Amino acid sequence: MSVSTQKNMPLRAGERGAAAGSFHIEDVYPCVDAGRFPVKRLAGDTIEVWADIFRSGHDIIAAQLIWRREEDRDWHKLPMTLHDNDRWFGSFAPGEPGRYVYAIEAWTDEFATWKHGFELKQKAGQDVTLDALEGAALLTRAQYGGKEATTIIVRQCEDYLKGGDPASLLVPELASAMTESRERGDLTRSQLYPLTIDRSLAAAGAWYEMVPRSQGAVAGQHGTFRDCIARLPDIAAMGFDVLYFTPIHPIGRINRKGRNNALTAAEGDPGSLYAIGAEEGGHDAIHPDLGTFDDFRDLIAACKTHGMEIALDIAVQCSPDHPWLTQHPDWFKRRPDGSMRYAENPPKKYEDIVNPDFGCDDAGSLWNALRDVILFWVNQGVRIFRIDNPHTKPFNFWEWLIREVQTKDPGVIFLAEAFTRPKVMKGLAKLGFTQSYTYFTWRTRKWEIESYLNELTGYPERDYYRPNFFVNTPDILPYHLQSGESWMFKSRVALAATLSSTYGIYNGFELLEHDAIPGREEYLNSEKYEIKVRDWNAPGNIRAYIAALNQARRANPALLQTRNLRFLPVDNDQIVAFTKQTTDAGNTIVGAIALSRDACEFWLPLDSIQIRAANDSMPPVALENLMTGERHAIEWGGVRLRIDPLRDPALLFCCLA
Repeated sequence: MSVSTQKNMPLRAGERGAAAGSFHIEDVYPCVDAGRFPVKRLAGDTIEVWADIFRSGHDIIAAQLIWRREEDRDWHKLPMTLHDNDRWFGSFAPGEPGRYVYAIEAWTDEFATWKHGFELKQKAGQDVTLDALEGAALLTRAQYGGKEATTIIVRQCEDYLKGGDPASLLVPELASAMTESRERGDLTRSQLYPLTIDRSLAAAGAWYEMVPRSQGAVAGQHGTFRDCIARLPDIAAMGFDVLYFTPIHPIGRINRKGRNNALTAAEGDPGSLYAIGAEEGGHDAIHPDLGTFDDFRDLIAACKTHGMEIALDIAVQCSPDHPWLTQHPDWFKRRPDGSMRYAENPPKKYEDIVNPDFGCDDAGSLWNALRDVILFWVNQGVRIFRIDNPHTKPFNFWEWLIREVQTKDPGVIFLAEAFTRPKVMKGLAKLGFTQSYTYFTWRTRKWEIESYLNELTGYPERDYYRPNFFVNTPDILPYHLQSGESWMFKSRVALAATLSSTYGIYNGFELLEHDAIPGREEYLNSEKYEIKVRDWNAPGNIRAYIAALNQARRANPALLQTRNLRFLPVDNDQIVAFTKQTTDAGNTIVGAIALSRDACEFWLPLDSIQIRAANDSMPPVALENLMTGERHAIEWGGVRLRIDPLRDPALLFCCLA
């Protein structure tokens, strides 16, 4: 994007100089789609801004970076520095979550231009009498920039006028004062670039998804929020940050589905979690068997004591007996014969669900109602929402809703559950979703994993797309987990937990649950349609392994970011090797994860890695295993390692100086 006029910033009469319209501000970084969508960063991050800035002629130019909260009027201003070849650099660091804008201003530095020309003429022995007068005249036009700067300008101007010595105009402190106080007659401002600043959990966290009604201990008995509270110590011990609930609302009775998605429910079948709404209420109600709102608020408080937050699943769909169908019948479509149009994804039919019609005549009221649902739960203490199938709803609706909610609470996080076409997934991320589901769930081969991560960590994706790597979901039991082999479960969770800063598992993964509907990537006897009771300490579980991974993540900030990831060239198609490093290179992690069950030895090249030690940069001299504490000396630019997937498919190391 190039800016060559001042039309984006109206100036007062008489302020346009001869160079007005001569500036070009282009190739601005960071920006997404030429500034149509916001760049995403975290509170406290340093935002580095680069731009090509130039104008006609040989005059010296100056530039500054300006930024503010979107709703504020006053700008923060910081000088930009010329890097080389007309490439300028500046940075700022917003401290609080919210929506911001930034821009670049450029102008002709008349005093620096005069000083440069004067010194060249003086050095060449030319008469500079008139030039000195021109320089003094610039001092008289200086605008107020502060008491100290004004004092210096007045003093040096008086010195020159008294003695006529041009040296009074060349002292360094005068140049600095004029930098602060100079006239900016041809000031040009770029367009405004949007920026979203989020809290840290938006970019780094471990999610544990569970079905609240299945957390009880008695077979066939509906679980409660109190049962969920009883499970918190175990979940916290595994190191999870987010406790993500499937829908907790009343479930419809009309066309209720039975076990394994049967069209007819048997007596006592609880129905699908996603057939939301019944006579007890809709999206702002709690299933009565789970407990009360007081119980729910107690659960939120208990989570907080364990260092976790609740995330709620929001599905914009209704059962046929949802209150909205009676209160707002015009929000829903009917077929030519007057019957209800049930949800479909041909040839699939969802007889227990109807979708709101976003094209109805009363769409504004529908939008407001859905926004109010989110705000209702925010008022209950929920600040994380996973949105079910957002790609099937209008994009402008989500852009509006997310802005509405985050205007009231900038810390609210939205996760887009959209397994759809890549550009649609990226489009949702651009318009405001904080995090996004990914194709990691199905990436199993080395080249697939590496190419996919290179895409997500490259430009421009890294500036707006925050991946959340789920290894499984209630809807998806990937084929590679259906064998139930412990090493494969460990490999997949290790890949998810180390390659991405945010990842998740669906409960039962830690128990190696793998019974599938034959020929399909779906769980047999899915708890979407029935209540399950589990022995969370069943033999063969990998709870301790998951806990160790999450402990390593928390101890190593390099693992809590996805932007700085680089794959290492291991000559083995069954091993993914990588390095992740913090911005300051103070924490560098190296990993090697097996994709097959066969043990092998391999050479891990490390000669391209530099780490920080004693404020200097140097190659690492050793690796320390994050799980065992074992150390390996680095010789000849690398280290030879052995990996036995049946024991542990992942080797994770910290680089040591």
